[in-house]
Amino acid sequence: MKVFLLNEPGGTDNLKMTELPMPVVKAGEVLVQVKAISINPVDVKARAYAGVLSWVFGAERPVVLGWDISGTVTATGEGVKRLKAGDEVFGMVNFIGHGRVYAEYVVAPESHLALKPGNISHPEAAGASMAALTAWQVLRAGNVKPGDRVLIHGASGGVGHFAVQIAKHLGATVIGTASQANADFVRKLGADECYDYATQQFEKLAGDIDFVLDAVQGSTLTHSIEVVRKGGAIITIPSPAIPEADQQKAVAKGVKLSHILVHSNGDDMASIAHLLGSGRLKTHIAEQFSFENMPSAHARLERGNVRGKIVVTLS
Repeated sequence: MKVFLLNEPGGTDNLKMTELPMPVVKAGEVLVQVKAISINPVDVKARAYAGVLSWVFGAERPVVLGWDISGTVTATGEGVKRLKAGDEVFGMVNFIGHGRVYAEYVVAPESHLALKPGNISHPEAAGASMAALTAWQVLRAGNVKPGDRVLIHGASGGVGHFAVQIAKHLGATVIGTASQANADFVRKLGADECYDYATQQFEKLAGDIDFVLDAVQGSTLTHSIEVVRKGGAIITIPSPAIPEADQQKAVAKGVKLSHILVHSNGDDMASIAHLLGSGRLKTHIAEQFSFENMPSAHARLERGNVRGKIVVTLS
């Protein structure tokens, strides 16, 4: 089967297509013929930076990157009961760990996958794996409920555009930050307000916020503490390295500040599948690349300013 291997971190040309034997299905796993792969910021960082690559894969080299897939089950291992050959499935595989999804076939734990709704495409399903799962797990951890005021930074991005939709589904009033070019897009997702991060200071416009999903960090995280009510919460997702000054500022105001790392969970994927199937959650695909053009997909995400998701498809 065709795969993309990474021998060492560096530029997009370090992703090399080659042939490897088909993976062997073990107990509790299924073999999936991959139809679409979603590219996430962690894919790009693992490819580009030695520290991130080692954090995920240890000393193993070469590696097959990637975690998000949508495809068709072609074989099942011992003990698999829920899925069968022919089922269309999607999900985030073995994160954090060895997903190895930049390939024509992938083995995945049955417990990490959900059935793909029939009304959405494989690219849409792959795009709604890590990003939608992150948004879902963060908003649930934040105990977002009807009537809450929720602030979402990076509201037009991969995680952000799902978070806006899910927060509205949970009954919240949603405020987003994005570029002016993406403001209408964020409002169409369901946001009640959207502030341009380049020309507007959200910390002077928003207030009495119950929960913040921070996909940006830096000064955005620092200023977010100013707008959250006492007893409110902020979850930041870019890095667990929260500055001590921000931690102290949050404690002084009575705001809970924490970091969450998304984890593979088939039950959560099933919840996302239900929202996708009902039409209450939609994946926006910014650009779509063929499998052979995987390096170009990485380059596009690395350039930034992506509205929604970057997806790779296999014929």
